[in-house]
Parts: sequence; structure tokens; C-alpha cells
Amino acid sequence: MDLFDTLRVVALPTTTNFRGITVREVALIQGEYGWGEFSPFLEYDDIESAPWLACAIEAATHPKPQLYRTHVAVNGTIPALNNPADLERIIDSFPEVKTFKVKVGTNVSEDLYRLDVVRTLRPWAAIRIDVNGLWSVDEAEMFINSAGDIEYVEQPCATIEELSELKKRVDVKIVGDEILRKAKDPFAIDLAGAVDYLMLKVQPLGGIKRAHKIAEHHNLPVVVSSALESAVGINYGLTLAASFEEMNFDCGLGTGSLLAKNVGELPIVDGKIAISEVIPNLDGLDVSADRFEWWKNRIMRTAELLQ
Repeated sequence: MDLFDTLRVVALPTTTNFRGITVREVALIQGEYGWGEFSPFLEYDDIESAPWLACAIEAATHPKPQLYRTHVAVNGTIPALNNPADLERIIDSFPEVKTFKVKVGTNVSEDLYRLDVVRTLRPWAAIRIDVNGLWSVDEAEMFINSAGDIEYVEQPCATIEELSELKKRVDVKIVGDEILRKAKDPFAIDLAGAVDYLMLKVQPLGGIKRAHKIAEHHNLPVVVSSALESAVGINYGLTLAASFEEMNFDCGLGTGSLLAKNVGELPIVDGKIAISEVIPNLDGLDVSADRFEWWKNRIMRTAELLQ
């Protein structure tokens, strides 16, 4: 049976608006070694989606790597919201985590308010911020100097040149995300003097084996995060995080808490998630026939790029 004959596409509503998303559509395939997930965001073209498909195929058809831990510590993820009740609900959905990653970058006063709410409700937690490359160097410097104690700032500016300039101006550690995963060739870019840590996301980087090669090439400490996947994709991200002998950061793999429905359960217990074999329950989650055909055609086009 062809691997893609197992294709299922499901729609998972979110608990809140996250990056403009209220329903997360994901495609799942099943192979000899379990399930793989293909879930590039809808606006991504086939070229950008190709590593995501390579990851799904790897997860379904290759044995898992050696793991150095059975549980992965995770951070809470706070979307760019400012309603106090919503913020409290989201914070409470991440039980006993020791770190929160807060989305910022669009409105300084609202961003600082969001940080204050997290610090008020979880005064013992470390705070990291994620900007998605939205700031200029001057904007980044100004915000960082106003934001109080920050563990690190993720992708504050878009380009290597901007990140290098910012690094000269601030002491806060800088994490590279989009600069790595949106590069035409992540092996060709020179991150020296621009970032301190690498953000690894298993689908955008093409799977566990390729993520390890990228990390070895750049020789920087790593942290692993999600791309708002289902439990299938999150579990593969957990597997990536556990496959590094050294992991010194809470990972951004608790985002299942942002989904109102999921294909499986990966509960956060004592701030950690256990790696498990996720056998998805897809009952009542399938998309319409039109959406299934859209995803099937997308996969077939993208698969041609991997040949």
C-alpha cells in the first residue's frame, strides 16, 4: 500500500486566536514506524512545505533515534492577547511549567502589559519573548531595555545583519528561528556573531536527522519548539528534543494546550511531557471532502519536490 493511501486530514479548533488561526488543519500518514504529520501553514507554498513532508515521511517510515530522556520539560506559550481573563486561562493551562514564552512585537504597551500579567500570576517563572522578526534594531533595543529580566529573545529582527548589530547593543541572549528554518539553505548561512542559540522545529527543518545535521553544522546550543502541531507532530518534536544528549532549556512543545480538540493526549505533568506512542483518535475530526482533496493535491505536488 502506498504511504499516502493512509492519508487523513483533520481540523482541530484552537482555544483562542493564535497567529490568526482558529482552526488548525493537519494531514496525517501512517507507516511502519507509526504516524507522521504534515501541517505546513496554509499560506506556505510547495517549496517551503517540502521539508515538512520529508519530516512526516521520516516519522512514519524510519525508526526513532536514541533518546536520552523519557520526559521533556516545556514552556508555556502566551499568544498576543491582552484580555486579562484570556491570559489567566491560558497561563493556567500550562500547569507547573517553569518558563513562559510570550509573543510580542506588534504593540509595545500591550506587549509590556502581557509580560506584567505573566510575572504577576507566575512570579517564579522565567520569561522569554518571541518576536518573529518584526522589529528593527532600534525597536528591539528599546523594548529589551524596557522589558525587565528576559531569559532570551527569539528572532527579534529579520536579517542576520540586524541580529549582529543588535547583539552588539544588548546583553540578552538571541535565538535564531526564522533566520534558520526559512533559509533556502540552512547550511549556507553564517550565524556567527548573530545568534547565541538555535531554535529547532522538527517539521520546518525536515525531520530529526536533518535537524541534527543543522545543529552540528552551526555548533550552537539548541532549544526545540513546535509549529502548533497536533499530538502526533508534538510527539515527534519531543522525540527530537530527547535525542539531544544535552538540552538546557525548557522546550516550546506544550502548545497542545492551545488546541480545543486534539488527536491524542500529551498532558503536562510537573512541567514536563512524556514521550509516548501516539495512536491518533480521529473520530469526528475529518475535514470536508473538498478540504481533503486540497490537502491531497498539496501533498502530491510537494512530494514531487522530494524526488
